[in-house]
Amino acid sequence: MPPFFSFDGIDGGGKSTQLKLFCEWLAEQGHEPIVCRDPGSTAVGERIRNILLASDDSTPIAPRSEMLLYMAARAQLVDEVIVPALAAGRTVVSDRYLLANIVYQGHAGGLAIDSIRQVGAVATNGVAPSCTFLLDLDPAVALSRMGRELDRVENRGNEYRERLRAGFLAEAKAMGPTVHVIAADREVAVIQAELRRIAAPLLAKA
Repeated sequence: MPPFFSFDGIDGGGKSTQLKLFCEWLAEQGHEPIVCRDPGSTAVGERIRNILLASDDSTPIAPRSEMLLYMAARAQLVDEVIVPALAAGRTVVSDRYLLANIVYQGHAGGLAIDSIRQVGAVATNGVAPSCTFLLDLDPAVALSRMGRELDRVENRGNEYRERLRAGFLAEAKAMGPTVHVIAADREVAVIQAELRRIAAPLLAKA
């Protein structure tokens, strides 16, 4: 089975930059990846993404509704993109996955984490990344890096971002060796080298 990689962490931690470089490297190694974002990458998922993240939409979304919308987008992503790609022998790289739901709506949002896991098991049908890169950075530094308009979730304030970071680190510890905490306060090339070093053995087994 080819590897399934996911990237996660608080916004502003360099996730998009590292994912792009990582995918370029995969292609150079002969592992042309299928790249997706969660929520998104399907027609249904992109519509849900717009509902969830639009910065100009003041429509309130209750926490459980928010969690379930993310799960619906993910279920479509798994069935339409991820499972067919893996079945075809393609390496998959996802910008976020179930871990984000557990942290954003659970640790930071107050929903019962065990309940989120149960819904997540249904939404993903048990499909999980073989390797998750968790880019860790001080929330204040991450916020200073974001030179754009904040979306609905990013606008929830500093305390929320602190809970996010703590939640990600707690989940990484609980989930074990498939989650790699990557210090994101270093040079881009140094971080990328670490990602490639971690990924190489998984690619060799594919």
